[in-house]
Amino acid sequence: QVQLVESGGGLVQAGGSLKLSCAASGGTLRTRVLGWFRQAPGKAREFLADIGWSDGSTNYADSVKGRFTISGDNTKNTVYLQMNSLKTEDTAVYFCAAGPLLSSFRSQYTYWGQGTQVTVSS
Repeated sequence: QVQLVESGGGLVQAGGSLKLSCAASGGTLRTRVLGWFRQAPGKAREFLADIGWSDGSTNYADSVKGRFTISGDNTKNTVYLQMNSLKTEDTAVYFCAAGPLLSSFRSQYTYWGQGTQVTVSS
């Protein structure tokens, strides 16, 4: 069983930056992939990025490539999402998830955090 706790969300002006954290515990983290998704009101949950815990390989959605960076710290069992040049359309609840393989499909992720709200004002 893997437990995931996100933090770092908040209110930021357009053009600003935020860094989200996801602290993971339990399970066999070395065999896991950790990913970030977001969900805006009235919209489907959207894949953003994921990272292979053992080799650091990454995968990004086209919508955030070049603006968002996913990284991990094995010593802290924590995955980060650095978000730069934020836009009002980035406003959403951001979720961390764990799964067995790098994937942009929500169904491939077994464990989810409770989410953290990011609001970007104009």
